[in-house]
Amino acid sequence: MSALEAWFVARARRRLAMTRECGLLLPRVCAALADPRRPGSDDTCLEKLLDWFGDLSEAEPTLKLVQDNPCLTELIAAVLVLPEPSPSILSFTLRLTGLLAASEDCFQHLQEKLLVRLFGKDGPLNSVMWKDASVRSGWVEGVRSMMQHQPALHFLCSGGGIDVIFTLQGDPSLFVASAASRLLVHMLTFSLESEMTKPLSVKDCDWPVCAQMIIKHIEDSLQSSSVSQIEQSVKLLTSLFGSCHAPWTEVLWLGVAKQVESFLTEESVQAKRMLADLLLNMARSPVFCDTEGSFWALVTSALERLTPLQAGPLAVGILRLYECPQDVRIQALTVLLQPMDCILRAASQPQKYAGLLDESVTDPATVESLLSSKSSCASLLCQTLHHLEELLSLVHLPVDLPYTLLLHSSTTILQFCNGLLIPASPLGSKISQILIGCLRVQRSALDVLAVLSEQKGCDAPVESLFDVLLSYLESPNTNPMVLKKSFQATSKWLVCLPEIACFNSQWQTKKILQDVFLVLQKRLCSPCWEVRDSSLEFLTILIKGLRDQDEFRQTLLSSEVPKLTEDLLEDPESYVRASAVTAAGHLTFITYSVPESPVIGNQYNKENTLTKLQEILSTDPEGFPRRAVISIFTKWLRKGYTGLLQDTEQFVSRVIQIAESDLDWEVRLGGLELVEVFCVQTLCRLGRPKCPYAPFSSAFTSSVRQSESLQIFCRTKLFGFLFCSLCDFDRPVGQKACDILLALRSSFYPSNALKDCQETEDLSAGHGIAWLQRTLRQGCLAQIFPPGSGHEVDFQDPESMLLALGTIDLEELHDDLNKSSDHVEKSPQSLLQDIITAVGTVEENKADCY
Repeated sequence: MSALEAWFVARARRRLAMTRECGLLLPRVCAALADPRRPGSDDTCLEKLLDWFGDLSEAEPTLKLVQDNPCLTELIAAVLVLPEPSPSILSFTLRLTGLLAASEDCFQHLQEKLLVRLFGKDGPLNSVMWKDASVRSGWVEGVRSMMQHQPALHFLCSGGGIDVIFTLQGDPSLFVASAASRLLVHMLTFSLESEMTKPLSVKDCDWPVCAQMIIKHIEDSLQSSSVSQIEQSVKLLTSLFGSCHAPWTEVLWLGVAKQVESFLTEESVQAKRMLADLLLNMARSPVFCDTEGSFWALVTSALERLTPLQAGPLAVGILRLYECPQDVRIQALTVLLQPMDCILRAASQPQKYAGLLDESVTDPATVESLLSSKSSCASLLCQTLHHLEELLSLVHLPVDLPYTLLLHSSTTILQFCNGLLIPASPLGSKISQILIGCLRVQRSALDVLAVLSEQKGCDAPVESLFDVLLSYLESPNTNPMVLKKSFQATSKWLVCLPEIACFNSQWQTKKILQDVFLVLQKRLCSPCWEVRDSSLEFLTILIKGLRDQDEFRQTLLSSEVPKLTEDLLEDPESYVRASAVTAAGHLTFITYSVPESPVIGNQYNKENTLTKLQEILSTDPEGFPRRAVISIFTKWLRKGYTGLLQDTEQFVSRVIQIAESDLDWEVRLGGLELVEVFCVQTLCRLGRPKCPYAPFSSAFTSSVRQSESLQIFCRTKLFGFLFCSLCDFDRPVGQKACDILLALRSSFYPSNALKDCQETEDLSAGHGIAWLQRTLRQGCLAQIFPPGSGHEVDFQDPESMLLALGTIDLEELHDDLNKSSDHVEKSPQSLLQDIITAVGTVEENKADCY
């Protein structure tokens, strides 16, 4: 350990060590917790107390902690003699004891008197308290904490505790059952890693005692006639192979492989559905993924024998692996694509789209049966579509997918769902009857359509694709959520339209855009506010992606969409007004670039947009539209649309005056972000380099340029907004203001000049937040000047602001603002006082009652 590392370790230990104040409070807390006349403390306080003890055990030897604080063992002993302790206190005691016993020397110290009575047969195991799930959970967690050394492992195995854990695997509380299973995995792993002296072989029976007990339990359970016991062992193996990749796991597997494989052929075994997770965890382990033969043969068998719903998760997991035999990958792809293949066949499409798979590779009868059943059709398709979306969203896909045919099958599903497809086959008729109006299948298919737009190898039949999407956008029966996803898929395909190799017709592009805007016009007038909101979001996405294309700009500006968007700025629903603000703001990006466009006519007056948005910022009663306005104003300023804003200084000044008095903290924060952009642009325009780390140019360091920028900031009343924001009740606002002031100070004061300024100025005491908040509320900063000077700070005076930037301790303010609001309340001393106070309050209330 280096000297620096040792210093950090020593510092951490000092920070976590028991303080004198906590040492005085701890006995009172322990006495209160053990007193049966006092109600149990709040569970949250007990959790925090355990966390603190965990930190203490890391900072100093646990045995020393127990010996220095005998009240801890007194608490444990006192709880043990209570006839019926509170379940929460008993659970806390079990977990605390396990935490302390994690140290081997402390384990020996506690073992004689306490551990047997807590974790042995004479403890809570055989009391009425064991019926409470929190007690059983505390027992399991206590055992897990102490299971860090050999004596604890032998104590549990020899005392019958391991049998308790076997039983708890089937506990009615899922939380307890899961914790018991994880505990067994830890015990098995720890036993083998700490006791094994030589590598194991298949014929070697020299397993450690604890490992032998657990393995025998697994083998017996797998051969049991009880479905629950089989499932428990399969879960245990799944967890084990998922977390441990040691070579001995292969030896363990070879002992149970035949029994697990038999589950695939026994139709009555319900553990089949859990085998997919088991095999997938094994396939991810380097112990098994490199092996040839038996394991991958079992995976192939599982893909063939499990039902499509059971095999789907295994198939998609296999396809995500980079190390996998090619024949297994092909089989997994076959399982995944079977439902989509059946959809194409059921639709009786032309022969080139007859199917995704060769009929000689797979028998579609099982999948056709599931798709013909009302109870399984939607579930199978949703699972398949979700898995396809998951694969298509990967940055690097280890397998090639037939993108074009997947697109065709997805649009076919959507046609089944809205009744546009009239199938000729009996299977297609049955699927159509089941899927008509099925919302979850529609949503899943649209998600796949959206992600397929990002695949470069997808030569899509664009006309038929947009026919399907437009049918969903036009239909009055389309569910609002399905409509939203239809908009998302349409926008993605429209944005990538110019990149599609098989589609380069300008006339076709214009026709599609015209159709889309005709539908959008109707949707913007919908009586349903969710539809209007989704339509505006769709418009914003289109403008972001297509505003540089002439066909898009011309089609948009010649439609009714701009005028309808402007009208929706007065919508009765605040969410719609906010989306209209965003859409109108982005629409201005287009109209600003074509100021004399003849196609706009009298439909849309872009000069009114700024006035209307300022009115919304000033008067709208809801926060969402006002936040949207401040965000758009910031985007305009960042993009440099100063021509639209006319007088930028006057615009910024007006926005500051409105934002600083807004009751919504996010609006005030947005105002500060606008101020930040304005400051950077002003300083850069006057010679400051864009990179904050670059040296200042001689042009900017001149007093003339500094003075000019200060005068601009003062005229816009920027400093008053920034200094007042330091005292904002909402911490993010104060933090942002402080960051901006620090950046401004670095612009006006090089480090050496700042040091000289701070040394010459006699700044009075109290640079903290309380002082600054008090003085700023009075409207002056008189305390930063020498007493009796009589000067009052004017936020619009450049000299005063330059002096304020150089003398106020902004670093200290920054540190105070970044402290958690409950940093005092989080201290251990505060926690102990809270527990004592809570108990005392209860006692006082009882006394008052009598």
